[in-house]
Amino acid sequence: MNRKACVLSVACVAVSGYLLAGGFYLANKKSAGSGEKAGQACHLSGPLATRLMADGGEADKEADFYLVSLGQVKRQEGKTLLVLKDKYAPGLTSLGDYSHVMVYYWFDRNDNKEGRSLLQFNRQGKADPLTGIFATRSPSRPNLIGFTTCPIISVQGNIVEIEYIDAFDDTPILDLKPYIPRNDCHPEAETPVWVGGNRSPALGPRITP
Repeated sequence: MNRKACVLSVACVAVSGYLLAGGFYLANKKSAGSGEKAGQACHLSGPLATRLMADGGEADKEADFYLVSLGQVKRQEGKTLLVLKDKYAPGLTSLGDYSHVMVYYWFDRNDNKEGRSLLQFNRQGKADPLTGIFATRSPSRPNLIGFTTCPIISVQGNIVEIEYIDAFDDTPILDLKPYIPRNDCHPEAETPVWVGGNRSPALGPRITP
């Protein structure tokens, strides 16, 4: 498989995995200057925090991380843009040397307690077997993170213009990574028949040494 074909294959998989979800920031409180955890309480913030807590959602008390929005997806005058906050603009240096960028984003449209707790479901209907959520691109999952591999048109200042992205306008951007074929392309990858591939479930899981 040539580089272009592989890029398109990965991009199509990402597009087919369009997610609708919502986000919040999660952080472990630190005691000032000590570097130690100040108890086990976690801090939720963000526009949906109040509703999430009202729905009975709980933060992972063992978590020790904090997600921030780098910027937002914007569509203006027929263009699709990744508009980063000015303070993150230096991080875009040399990104324009690549043809594609992997955009990770946090969906803020469809977050709820039921969706986050779903771990299995019937793929197409009640007659289909149960499938684990991590074997799908379902919009309902514990952490509502999505990504798309996007062709880059230009990088100027704090703005990356791309050809397309399967995310709503104003979707928060979590991270950008360059698409590198030798790392990200896997021509030998197989997918099951129920997502249009040719790998039979009867073969069982692939085991590598």
